[in-house]
Amino acid sequence: MNHQEATLWDALLALSREVGDMLRNRGITLATAESCTGGLVGHVVTEIPGSSDYFVGGVISYSNEVKHRVLNVPQEILNTVGAVSPECARAMAHGVRRLLAADIAVSITGIAGPSGGTPEKPVGLTYFHIVGPDAEWGEHHVWPGDRHENKLASARNALEMVRAYLSRHT
Repeated sequence: MNHQEATLWDALLALSREVGDMLRNRGITLATAESCTGGLVGHVVTEIPGSSDYFVGGVISYSNEVKHRVLNVPQEILNTVGAVSPECARAMAHGVRRLLAADIAVSITGIAGPSGGTPEKPVGLTYFHIVGPDAEWGEHHVWPGDRHENKLASARNALEMVRAYLSRHT
């Protein structure tokens, strides 16, 4: 890991610690549904000792079959707008929240790269969705980095969404 990557990782861990403290202090549980990040959000959350107090688990739904079968993403969404879409991110978040009985859930689906992009859906395009009892919203970003950088940026954004939710709605 070079110096820049180490700095990004340290910042990600600090954010995870902050979000974890917020979750623990409010008695709120979190679940994740991850595709392009391959479980990175769950990994960084569980790097914090005591994370079992608030993190119930996650689903790495890399394939469309898992998105559909495990998270109940409607096949129609996958067939029409695709896995990299706001509709899929929303369905993933709702699906994992229900499946794991969490208070809040965040989802991530996108194209990490270096291949897989199209003119309509370029490499780096990533959709996020957060859902809880009081609110839900989605976001999308197009990250400019390589695969590793895009995954780190996506994990950071997901945790920032959790922090924003907790700041506004609890």
